Amino acid sequence: MTTNRQFCTFFVDDLFFGVDVQEVQEVFRFEPMTRVPLAPPVVRGLINLRGQIVTALDMRSRLGIPPRNGDTPPMNVVVRTDDGCVSFLVDEIGDVLEVDDAQCERPPETLTGVARELVRSVYKLRGRLLLSLDVAKTVAQCATAGAV
Repeated sequence: MTTNRQFCTFFVDDLFFGVDVQEVQEVFRFEPMTRVPLAPPVVRGLINLRGQIVTALDMRSRLGIPPRNGDTPPMNVVVRTDDGCVSFLVDEIGDVLEVDDAQCERPPETLTGVARELVRSVYKLRGRLLLSLDVAKTVAQCATAGAV
């Protein structure tokens, strides 16, 4: 029996990521945020989300990708972690996709750098790869640097 998983998808540069929908609280447009003095560059600031303070992580910075060009503000993907919610600032929100676990593979050797460390697995889709992001690793490595 095959099992299917649902992913909330988003783009960071030309990379197509997915986070299990069970880990996503919500997605929304850019919100003004409060800068955090002396925070690492990956921490763009704090967002007040209906009274809940959420740390916003710049996924371009997290992945070692140059900052976005132009005036297009990032989008927010708010994920749940054991320590509370964190917002990933991404370039563009995709759809919720349902994929068959039989399509799951290990990350390819061509995936290098920080992205390789943060991707659990990949799913071959028509014309692209869906990179399953490990939310805990993405946030934990920032927390050990004093970011979250």
